[in-house]
Amino acid sequence: MAVIDFNRTAHATKAPMGLGITRMIAAFSAWRDARTTQKALAALSDRELEDIGLSRGDISSFTRSI
Repeated sequence: MAVIDFNRTAHATKAPMGLGITRMIAAFSAWRDARTTQKALAALSDRELEDIGLSRGDISSFTRSI
């Protein structure tokens, strides 16, 4: 299984509006990363999930905790 790692840095500004936008972008990026992980885990077979210590029912709670 391939792993994609994107290192993101948030550039905070002194302006409150800029900080709000930065936080919104960071939240969206985190949601997108969790969704990508959830799709990748859902594509695995039950056997593959068992190998990494997860069951099909654990996928949504696992991605929420990331």
